Amino acid sequence: MSNYGILVINPGSTSDEVSFFKGRKLVFHKVVRYAQDDLKPFENQKITAQFDMRKNIVMESLKENNIDLSEINAVIGRGGMLKPIESGTYEVTDLMLEDLKTCKWGDHASNLGGLIARSIADEIKVKAFIADPVVVDEMDSIARYSGMPENPRTSIFHALNQKRVARHAARQLGKPYEESNLIVMHGGGGVSIGAHKNGRVVDVNNALDGEGPFTPQRSGGVPAGGLAKMCFSGKYTYDEIKLKIKGKGGLVAYLGTSDIVAIKKYIKTGEVSSGLKPELATREKAKEILLAMAYQISKEIASAAAVFEGKVDAIVLTGGIVYDDEYIVPEIKKRVGWIAPVIVYPGGDEMTALMVACESALKNPKKIKVYN
Repeated sequence: MSNYGILVINPGSTSDEVSFFKGRKLVFHKVVRYAQDDLKPFENQKITAQFDMRKNIVMESLKENNIDLSEINAVIGRGGMLKPIESGTYEVTDLMLEDLKTCKWGDHASNLGGLIARSIADEIKVKAFIADPVVVDEMDSIARYSGMPENPRTSIFHALNQKRVARHAARQLGKPYEESNLIVMHGGGGVSIGAHKNGRVVDVNNALDGEGPFTPQRSGGVPAGGLAKMCFSGKYTYDEIKLKIKGKGGLVAYLGTSDIVAIKKYIKTGEVSSGLKPELATREKAKEILLAMAYQISKEIASAAAVFEGKVDAIVLTGGIVYDDEYIVPEIKKRVGWIAPVIVYPGGDEMTALMVACESALKNPKKIKVYN
């Protein structure tokens, strides 16, 4: 067993996670969650505008836990928006750094994973990595058709955690992942639902740019005609429409917040927190909106069953929203439990997945893939 000191950085739409491992032992894990108002100063700016704020959180976490920089053998960050690549662990090269900085392939909080990892790694002269970024692409060719040749469906999803929990679920079922048919739903600021067929995610909704169910922060697949009218109405700029799709859509649009805990408090007691706007919805309506999100997630899961011609070994629910066992999880189970057994892994285990990927790369550099 190695005794590498590995710093793990996982920036998300609504949170930052930082962990330090010594060997396989977790030394510390810190989570910082953001309300909508926390990120308001960065509205209409690229995600790179948040670099200093989020890097400072990482550095403060190390200081708070008395971790000397000399103890770090490598840094790994959550993978960001890059060109479509195969699953694996990649060193953060200059080309990757440039693509993440310029948001060439997309603008998302996960871009900061590689940027912050490389920045810290350069300071202490160690390697920086990413693993299973959101652009992992294993889709079947038949799944890419959208109805618009100019606008094919693309693979953008929570690859890291989906792959991790899919392997857990397969072990729980007593089958190799490479021989399993699994539908995996990861729910955070966005929601991705992947069809894992014999070890490959052969179909998945684009969880960033508007496919699938509405989510805590995203609008999901809205009626196309209505969206086209909004785009050409003269009322909205391109950036404002983008925010309606990602950032200010979903629960934020309906209730003013993506904080499910705050929404549940409002439903139960009327307490208002985390930017929730009671003028947008009554407590009864807020409950209906939460259930509507679960309803749409269920429909997307059910549609994925068609990929397997109904032969599904299990449905796996993971991510932050799965901590809600009062409204969201029971509603999904009620609607899709007839398809296959439902396995629940609240929150997922992305930090350990990143650590293991980094450890494997350090042990066997031949496994490191090249971004080019």
